[in-house]
Amino acid sequence: MSLGDSATPLGRVRGLGSAREGGEDWLTERVTSIALLLLGTWVIASLMFLPDLSRQTVIEWLRAPSGGVPMALLIIVGFRHALDGMKVVVDDYVHTEGNCFALNTLLLFLAVGGGAIALYALAQVAFGGVA
Repeated sequence: MSLGDSATPLGRVRGLGSAREGGEDWLTERVTSIALLLLGTWVIASLMFLPDLSRQTVIEWLRAPSGGVPMALLIIVGFRHALDGMKVVVDDYVHTEGNCFALNTLLLFLAVGGGAIALYALAQVAFGGVA
């Protein structure tokens, strides 16, 4: 007996989502949302406790591990969350398989490229490349 031949209506649909997957994506979106909420709160609170928001003060803040490491996490989690969200939009609204694949590939390259540029800029600031 296959899943479609179940005797009860519940038996026919149990375990089958819209595409037989998606639980991992849903959980990843929720976890990254919570992480962004916590890291965003950290950024706002940290900036409020700085004596001033001059360029030199912010650079010193980012050079400290307590500033640079959470900022790197914010960048990574932010780009991952954005990529996951945009992939859901593409999967929901682009119905041609080739276009869907091309757009998802483009989004992946943009997210990895944008994240790499942001992390490079943070590393330049954190490790003294910017005076």
